[in-house]
This record gives sequence, C-alpha cells and structure tokens, in this order.
Amino acid sequence: MSLHVRWLGRVPYGEALALQRALFERSARDHLLLLEHPPTYTLGVNADESNVLVDPATVGAELLRVDRGGDVTFHGPGQIVGYPIVSLVEPGSGALASTRGYVTQIETMLVEVLASFGVEATTIDRCPGVWVDDGCTPPRKIAAIGVRISRGRTMHGFALNVDPDLAMFTNIVPCGIADKGVTSMAAEGATVETRAVVDALVAAAARRWGGGQVERSDVVWRVADDDRDLAPFSRSATVALSPRRRARLDEAGVGEGVPVDAAKPSWMRARVRLDADVLKLRSTLRSLDLVTVCEEAGCPNLSECWSAGTATFMVCGERCTRACGFCLVDTRRPEPLDLDEPRRVAEAVAALDLRHAVVTMVARDDLPDGGAEHVAATIAAIRERTPSTTIEVLISDLGGDADSLATVLEARPDIVNHNIETVPRLQRVARPSARYSRSLALLARVAAAGAVAKSGLVVGLGETEDEIRGTLLDLASLGVSIVTIGQYLRPTDGHLPVARWWHPEDFARWAEFGMDALGLGHVESSPFTRSSYHAQQGAVAVSITR
Repeated sequence: MSLHVRWLGRVPYGEALALQRALFERSARDHLLLLEHPPTYTLGVNADESNVLVDPATVGAELLRVDRGGDVTFHGPGQIVGYPIVSLVEPGSGALASTRGYVTQIETMLVEVLASFGVEATTIDRCPGVWVDDGCTPPRKIAAIGVRISRGRTMHGFALNVDPDLAMFTNIVPCGIADKGVTSMAAEGATVETRAVVDALVAAAARRWGGGQVERSDVVWRVADDDRDLAPFSRSATVALSPRRRARLDEAGVGEGVPVDAAKPSWMRARVRLDADVLKLRSTLRSLDLVTVCEEAGCPNLSECWSAGTATFMVCGERCTRACGFCLVDTRRPEPLDLDEPRRVAEAVAALDLRHAVVTMVARDDLPDGGAEHVAATIAAIRERTPSTTIEVLISDLGGDADSLATVLEARPDIVNHNIETVPRLQRVARPSARYSRSLALLARVAAAGAVAKSGLVVGLGETEDEIRGTLLDLASLGVSIVTIGQYLRPTDGHLPVARWWHPEDFARWAEFGMDALGLGHVESSPFTRSSYHAQQGAVAVSITR
C-alpha cells in the first residue's frame, strides 16, 4: 500500500490537528502530512508549564496543550513538521509496534536524512529526538519527536529544524531538558532548501511506511508567504488575464490553455429552456427580492434545474470578498447584511414546496464571523416554516474560524458543503485567499460533528488524473460523503483559461473510482455538474430524509 504524502505549506496548528484527528479516526490508509507552522509553542499531556519562560503572545506565538507525549517545544517557519498517520506492525511478526520502537524508527529516519546533507546526528538514551553531539559542547537537539499511538495507529510526529529562528527556543526549556541546547541544519553549516529536505524525508518515509510506494501532492512552493487576494473589492472582471494571475499560473506549471475563441466540444453545449416552470420560479424569486447562485455564477444548468422547480439561494448578499480565478460572482465591496433575508428564503422554500433546499453564501471576510450567524438564521427560518424540508448549505471557509463553523453546525443543517475546488498544486491559482489545508480541516470538523460533509471539484484548470484521484482520496479519508465534479467554463477573458476539456467518459470514471474504490456515498460527476446539481439525489443517496 502506498504512503499518501501531502506537503501543505504553512498551516495553523489547529487546522493540522483537525486533519490529523480525522485521518487517525476515519482512514485505514497510511498518510504523511508535511508542513510548517506559524510560531507556536505546544505542551504535551504531562508537560510542565513552568518550562514556558515568557508569555508567548509577547513574542508573536500561541501556546497550546495537545494530546502527545513530551514536554514543551516550538514550531515555526524554517522547521519541517511531519505528522505520520500510519498503522504500525512489527516487520515479520504481525504484532503492533511499541511506542519506543516507533520513536526509534523516526529517529533512525531523521539521522539518515540529516547525513545525506552532511549533518552528523545521533540519538541519546532516555532523551527522545535527534541530536548533534561533537563531544566538546553540550548536545544540541536538531529534531524533536512527540507521538501518540492508539490501537496501533499514530498521531503527531517530528519537527526537524532546517533554518528556524533559534532565539524562539530561548523562551522555553525545550522538551524540559535544561542542560542541552537546540540547533538547526543551517547552524550546523548545511545550507539547503526546505524542498530538498522534504523530498529526502518523503523518500525515507516511503521506505518505512509505504513499501517504497508514494502517492504525493504538494501545494505550490513559493518564497513569499503572500495570502492576499488577487483583487478584493474590484469593480468588475478585467478584460484580460492579469499579470498576477498569469504569474501564478506559471508558478503552478500551467500553460496558455485552450484559446479563448476555440469552439467548445459537442458535449459542452448546454440546452437553454425558458418554459412556464422556469418563468414561474423566476417570478417567485423576484417577488421576494432573492438572489440565486444559478444566475450570479452563470450556471449552465439553470434551465434544467429551474424547470424541475429547484434553485440554490445565495445569502449574505451578492458581493464576495474573494476574487477566485474561476468565479463570476461580483467582487465589489459588500453591502450590509439584509436581516430579513432568512425569512424571505424560508417563504420561497414554502412557496416552491421544496423537499430539499440548498442555501449558498458569498465569502464575507468583512464580517467577524464570516456570515455564519446569518446562514444559521436562514437554516432556522426554513426549519420553522417547512420542518420536513432537508437543508443543504454551501459555505465559505469562514476564515478557518472553528467557532464560526460551530455556529452553522449548531443550526443542524442536514448537509454541509464546502468546495475544495481544485487540487493542491492549483489552489494558489484558483483561490488565492483560501488554503487546501483550511478547507480540508473544515470538512473534517463537519464530519466529526456528525453532519453529512460534501465537497466539489471544478476540473480543466490544469490538473492531472493522478491529482484528481489524490484529492478525492483526501476527501474520502476525512469523512466526506458526497462529491461533485464538473468541467470549468471560463466566464470572461480576465478569468483563468481552460487548460483542457475533459471527456464525459473521464467524469464517469471518477464517479466509479470515488464510490467503488474510495467508498464515497455519492459522486455527481459530469461536464455540466455544479455544486448543487442533483443535490436532492445526492441527499437521498446518503439517506438524508425528514
């Protein structure tokens, strides 16, 4: 079985912990998460808080107590953190490996990796971790290890100092050991790029936990940690692809794509119908002054869905605070929330006699809770008006705030959808204000809370078959039940180019892979599939009823 490896870039500790827990509890596969953290001090279960010598906030760090062994340690930029979530069996015996045996595996692996870069490291009895010991000065720790093992499954892992700010370790008694120091590869004279060390770690880990086989996806490697949006509050889509978008495409290895004036393949021509049912639904929406994502995002399925009496309501206004490279939704500065909107949505659901209501939202980074309370109020209004209606919400990442997500979950939606949108390598291209890890952590928290988790991909942005399968595996491993996959259509010349047209047979193959090989409850996959397409059928497939 392959080791599934993800390089996730810089990830807040809470997000990484949510991912670990989901993989630990829900996946039988072997995974390795590799990443950096923002400045963070963590305390193991039995750590002595007196080993934290300053208020972490005064040095720009946070302090967290976590469910691993060991005392206090520091995580920060320039340090590679590895979280193996693997099932341990002693070679040749079939018995579960001991904690000491597993720690020894990690120590040996790190010593080998360091040696490949010219750093001579070793281990010390009764002092877990990896050390540099020249015999002349006190030993210096270059890699910390803290793990948790339950029923033969592992969490947490190791932190290898490549070139972090070593001064941050002076604010603690590292690992509770006062008579030894801390060092890094750079301090020991090894000038190397983080990516080279990650590559070496992946190869070494695969030999131990993957039988030499690796399935790997990386977020884009970049020097600058720039999480700014492309064009927040822009007036409209530009008439041509911006230099910044073109640079990010180049960064991700995506070429010019399909010419703008090239004819679409025959299977990408949507039928438009304006029958009586479509006109009736439009009239209902207009009378209640409601917005649908069907219209705002230029969905090609509008005629089909509206003819069937279904629509996706968009709340929190019609202006988004993100400028994703594939999306047509307005990005001008948002207006204040319409507090009567939840009531009107509920009235429309009743008027249309919907058995399954879908409510989506624009990203509202301008609001303290990202719009969570407004979404929750909409769920509550629908529940009060039509208790038998099942409710699906399609939410933003809410800025990664766990409390805001809890507000939505407490309103008891039947399905919580959050789109991953694309593969790790293309996240920076497609949605520069989001993070792959943040979206995965949100979905993991949804599943952990007992709600049905749903997500979606838009393809044709430059991804590969293996990357699509890897992303589906990530979603399934975290407990996602429903996935949608559809072909990207370029809204304007200012949006990302179509890199390729995937064939209908490709979509059918991914649906089969997702359900048969990965165990997803339902995969809606076709060229014209969008997040809410056949949403009721998906709900029925995973036994959502009221």
